[in-house]
Amino acid sequence: MKSILSLEASPCDAARATSELTTRRHRGHAPTLARLSHGSLGDVGDRNLAQSVIASFFYGDAMDLGLTDRVVIVTGATRGIGRAAARSFAREGARVLITYRNDASAADAVVAELRASGAPDAASAYLDLGSRSSITAAVDAAIARWGHVDTLVNNAVQWGTVGPWNAPAFERVEPDYWRPLFESNFEGHYSAIQAVLPSMRARGWGRIVNISSGIAVDGMPGSGPYAAAKAALHGLTRTLAKELGPAGILANVVMPGFTMTERNLERITPSMRDEAAAATPIRRLLVPDEVVPIVTFLGSALNTSVTGEIIRSSGGST
Repeated sequence: MKSILSLEASPCDAARATSELTTRRHRGHAPTLARLSHGSLGDVGDRNLAQSVIASFFYGDAMDLGLTDRVVIVTGATRGIGRAAARSFAREGARVLITYRNDASAADAVVAELRASGAPDAASAYLDLGSRSSITAAVDAAIARWGHVDTLVNNAVQWGTVGPWNAPAFERVEPDYWRPLFESNFEGHYSAIQAVLPSMRARGWGRIVNISSGIAVDGMPGSGPYAAAKAALHGLTRTLAKELGPAGILANVVMPGFTMTERNLERITPSMRDEAAAATPIRRLLVPDEVVPIVTFLGSALNTSVTGEIIRSSGGST
């Protein structure tokens, strides 16, 4: 697509080329998209293979996003949206550091995958959203390896031990439970931004993409601490856009909807998936590789002006 959608092409030519290529690709991959979004593929290996096919659909002929040799940190990237985002940046030639909290071997596997995908270099680091020192250490590891940080994707999340459908009444949720969830899912991202800013300010360039959730604006019973943390992240991002814009640093939020991550495939029943899919305009749920193109764009040099925005990547679900 790079040769067809060059900056010299007219808007009409570019639109026609994009439409033609998208239609051609969707025709071949629609059955796989539908099966994956409904969770009807077999084991995890089958689903990983299907997601790889879908990734090739989205990134087979990529535009030049100006990410070659850029340094990107993607937190919480051993699976799901974080892993898909890390792969997307790697395909664009970025140097990618991913973080993990529980599974170092899974992180090693993703690092190998990123190198095979085109990243000139990739690495992993431990990061716990509840530990400011671990956040600082992860950022320091990227700077020690590559000299600076260009892009931060705040994707890591700390889940509660009780799902929203099993949560007690709001007034019965104890502070010992909700405070760590709120602090990790808001203050952890706050700390990561603080850690990367000196490097970004020094270079006069930076991109911050905070991954949120539709729950932040739509709400969901039983999700009070998580929803509050994500909503706080929205306010922070809009404030940072105004504060950091003069320094050449852009900050945005991406709000996925109900996405078919490994976690959701493991925890959500088929009937719940079908109900959620039926509520979307496209009548199916997105897989991670469909969510992350907007993340990659916002974190790239091609994004020269979008900042302070809260953008859904959800197949139209609200």
